[in-house]
Amino acid sequence: MTDRVEKCGLRVDAALASFIEGEVLAPLGQDTAAFWAGFADLVGRFAPVNRALLAKRDDLQARIDAWHTERAGKPIDMAQYQAFLREIGYLVPEPAPFQVGTQNVDEEIATMAGPQLVVPVLNARFLLNAANARWGSLYDALYGTDALDAPPARPGGYDTQRGAAVIAYARAFLDRTLPGWEAALTGGDCPHSFATRPGGVLFKHNGLHIELVIDPTHPVGKDDPLHIADVVCEAALTAICDMEDSVAAVDGEDKLAAYRNWLGVIRGDLSESFEKGGRTLTRTLNGDQEWQVPSGSSFTLPGRSLLFVRNVGHLMTNPAILLADGSEIPEGIMDAVVTSAIGAHDVRGLGKYRNSRKGSIYIVKPKMHGPEEVGFTNDLFDAVEDLLALPRHTIKVGVMDEERRTSANLAACIHAVKDRVVFINTGFLDRTGDEIHTSMRAGPMIRKGAMKQSAWIAAYEARNVQIGLACGLSGKAQIGKGMWAAPDMMGDMMVQKIGHPRSGANTAWVPSPTAATLHSLHYHQVDVFAVQQELAGQPTPGLEPLLTVPLGLGINYSDDEVREELDNNAQGLLGYVVRWIDQGVGCSKVPDINDVGLMEDRATLRISSQHMANWLLHGICTKEQVMDSLRRMAAKVDAQNAGDPLYQPLVGNEDAPAFRAALDLVFKGVEQPSGYTEPLLHHWRQVKKAG
Repeated sequence: MTDRVEKCGLRVDAALASFIEGEVLAPLGQDTAAFWAGFADLVGRFAPVNRALLAKRDDLQARIDAWHTERAGKPIDMAQYQAFLREIGYLVPEPAPFQVGTQNVDEEIATMAGPQLVVPVLNARFLLNAANARWGSLYDALYGTDALDAPPARPGGYDTQRGAAVIAYARAFLDRTLPGWEAALTGGDCPHSFATRPGGVLFKHNGLHIELVIDPTHPVGKDDPLHIADVVCEAALTAICDMEDSVAAVDGEDKLAAYRNWLGVIRGDLSESFEKGGRTLTRTLNGDQEWQVPSGSSFTLPGRSLLFVRNVGHLMTNPAILLADGSEIPEGIMDAVVTSAIGAHDVRGLGKYRNSRKGSIYIVKPKMHGPEEVGFTNDLFDAVEDLLALPRHTIKVGVMDEERRTSANLAACIHAVKDRVVFINTGFLDRTGDEIHTSMRAGPMIRKGAMKQSAWIAAYEARNVQIGLACGLSGKAQIGKGMWAAPDMMGDMMVQKIGHPRSGANTAWVPSPTAATLHSLHYHQVDVFAVQQELAGQPTPGLEPLLTVPLGLGINYSDDEVREELDNNAQGLLGYVVRWIDQGVGCSKVPDINDVGLMEDRATLRISSQHMANWLLHGICTKEQVMDSLRRMAAKVDAQNAGDPLYQPLVGNEDAPAFRAALDLVFKGVEQPSGYTEPLLHHWRQVKKAG
């Protein structure tokens, strides 16, 4: 049993309470008795509203299920459908035209364009890598990936031929981006503003910095005519420290580890030691950079990405803090209070470094359904600011546009947080999972791979940008795009991901610091804010394409096509679930059915499980076919993980928590709230930990 302490009617995990009081509140000078009394009052006020909002989700879904059931197997009449959605309150009236009023936003969010990392907060090493990914070596990123169109490096040390190809690529990038850059190194007139420090020359283009590292003693620099040892790019301007989809945090022990890491990066003293190449290395946060301009004056550039923290959504509760009756409090309320209290350390300048130079705390809030739920978050953040004696709107919010009711009412959602919003984005996987679940009873969905070509996706991506611009986000907030999921396929990323800045998005997600460095080149090719000016005022795609359900009515799939679709979904589902349940790994590079490593989190699981549940419901496949795929793919997943000494096989362990979780995700998928995977994952992870 977990040791607990009583705090004003709250029964708090003892270790978590000690951390909050000793490491979070004490440095703030916060009165602990007043804090717990205020926390308990806040829970008392907001938990019932939270429950009512979840009940409204269920009621709307039940009405939509009934409407589709009456018309199952028939094409949807769009006029009737939209009228029905307005009648039940799923669609709400558009607000009058408005402009967001957010203030005190750091330039990395408001006036710069560049990559954004998302990192699981429970992995301290990855967290430090992400925070330090503000600057990245272009030479290393090219040499070690397939972004460079050259033969792979020969084994046995540095490959000079590949190195020469890296240098040629970098030179072409500099020539294209900074014409005349050589003059800054040879004493001539440089057409670009620049600064220097010992061993470095700095340029700026499209708001991003590029450093030439000059070192005639370096193995690369000594043979370079200008002694350039590296080209360092300003890369991940922002990073999201994730407490949600990329972590497995199911109890007080897990939440304490998450909060402690968040405090460590905010305070600036997080470190992590690890073994590499037979040596023990210790990673810490990078310091800031001092530069001088030709006039002799100096300035400082941040050495780290500006950090957001992603809280959980409204759905989940957590046993870390219980009410007097033994029920769990909403985890989103707990996250809002604790992560903001930690963020207050930065606001009050208590850390080694500053995260926000504008005195703001940045929280990404996921999985909100419609403007009423977004407004609840706004009210909750008001109350947290009052509890922590923070000025109003110190806490900024990022609204993830990844649920269908939010997409369809996006302007109203932004209006609900118009004075604290700093971020909207799109996310294909969660958005598709909600698309399937919302219309689960309308009929069988098209195959998962065809979803990206469906009408609603194009409308979704375009509407997000156009509505964001119409609401005045340009120059005040980020308009973001989704993740490149294949960290080993950087060549493909360099071809495809330039579409994100070209769409008018001033940030997009990347899976690694290396990917951030390479993706930063796209923001030198595209002036995003010029694109936003061109897009401003253009018409926003209407609701009809957005609400077009991707049904596969009348398609007769062959047995091979059904098996292929089930195998693809089953393999991805099992490959992710077995690590989540058995090892508590919420995000990792999971081999897909073709053995391509993809960054997987709960969003990928949501779409796979919901798609299988939909096909089962509508008779496209049978339970026996699903079980056949799961069993065959279990063997494949076991083979893919054969080199992991911590891995526990799926084959022969169908009664173990991991395989049972996979079964529940499919066979209980229709009844899961909004199709979310968290309730089942949390249950089976807790069973595993207790076992």
